[in-house]
Amino acid sequence: MGNNVSIGLLGLGVVGSGVIKLVEEHQEKLVHQLGCDVQVKSVLVRDLDKTRGVAIDRTFLTTNPDDVLNDPEIDIVVEVMGGIDLAREYILKAFAAKKHVVTANKDLVALHGIELQEVASKNKCDFYYEASVAGGIPILRGIVDGLASDRIQQVMGIVNGTTNYILTKMNTEGLSYETALKQAQELGFAEADPTADVEGLDAARKMAILGRLSFSTDVDLEDVEVSGITNIEIEDLEYGKQLGYTMKLIGFANFDNHQLEINVQPTLLSNNHPLSDVKNEYNAVYVYGKAVGETMFYGPGAGSLPTATAIMSDVIAAIKNMRLGVTGNQFVESHFKKVLKTPDQRYGQYYVRLHAKDEVGVFSSISTLFNDLNISFKRILQNPNKKAETAEIVVVTHQTSLENFQKALENLNELQAVLEVNSYYKVEGDVAK
Repeated sequence: MGNNVSIGLLGLGVVGSGVIKLVEEHQEKLVHQLGCDVQVKSVLVRDLDKTRGVAIDRTFLTTNPDDVLNDPEIDIVVEVMGGIDLAREYILKAFAAKKHVVTANKDLVALHGIELQEVASKNKCDFYYEASVAGGIPILRGIVDGLASDRIQQVMGIVNGTTNYILTKMNTEGLSYETALKQAQELGFAEADPTADVEGLDAARKMAILGRLSFSTDVDLEDVEVSGITNIEIEDLEYGKQLGYTMKLIGFANFDNHQLEINVQPTLLSNNHPLSDVKNEYNAVYVYGKAVGETMFYGPGAGSLPTATAIMSDVIAAIKNMRLGVTGNQFVESHFKKVLKTPDQRYGQYYVRLHAKDEVGVFSSISTLFNDLNISFKRILQNPNKKAETAEIVVVTHQTSLENFQKALENLNELQAVLEVNSYYKVEGDVAK
């Protein structure tokens, strides 16, 4: 390896520019930590003439991937180009050339992470992807290294800054979903096409990665149940405030008795839960371990320098392994066979808002319907509309199985006195014990 480590970059967008800035500005610290120089030798770009967010000599740029992947002087390939198929192809070529790889590509890792880790191990290469989840928050390293001796039982978090920004503005300023989304786009927190964010797909990819590492089981992306925020109404946010809850898009993963539950869905969080205070574009991941108890990782979930910081932490880890001669050894096969919980094994509290006829005995019939399924109410709000002779009813249940709650929804829709079930959401109260 000598006294110099060379990096090849695949992509030079916002994050790639941040990597170059950190390498240049923190060179003295890198040399102090590692005992060698770290340099970016070659950068793959699509357009040599494009204006960059960082000053870089044109001679470092190339449109030929082989200038990075097959250069014998390049030790580590940093993939920040995005996409799935081409990125996978390039990374596999890098491993074949015995190069270590660092990526921020959550889509790729969620879909092909297990395969890439296995190929890296066979080639005695390192494969790191800290930046793929929660930007600059060191959550993956915290789980894999910091909590290695513990048995993690639950992971839940706000892992998408776009949706958190939108929900924060809807909740605190009363903005409509459309207005809050437009504001997020103007500020650069949301893409022109926000579908992956607002439909929960981005968060699902991150939860697949978190679940895989937290529980040592092969979590696939299709195992994650997903619902987004596009249908959330201001009325539910207002009722949530009255009841002491804040709406968040929550990624949730629970593992007990070797059985897995994993999903992404809008959730009403109790205001005493630490995640309820995470606002705007920030991310946070709450981890509950059997030994350590409650921990929470908080910070910026995206951005050039926060994400580049996570990438460089992986680069440093790879260089340390190179110097020690222990590369390609971090891959550990899954310990537990994946078994997904069935609805009768999944428990939680639920919020329901419905419209019903404002008549004697209506609420009694609704209560009986829930009682027959062993579901009791924790909170009840009733808002009558005398002109329309209807009432808006909001209930929050105690703990019940998902199976029984789904049956209750079916029965409500068949009850003649119920005009419409407007919405329902999971409720997370006190932190897990």
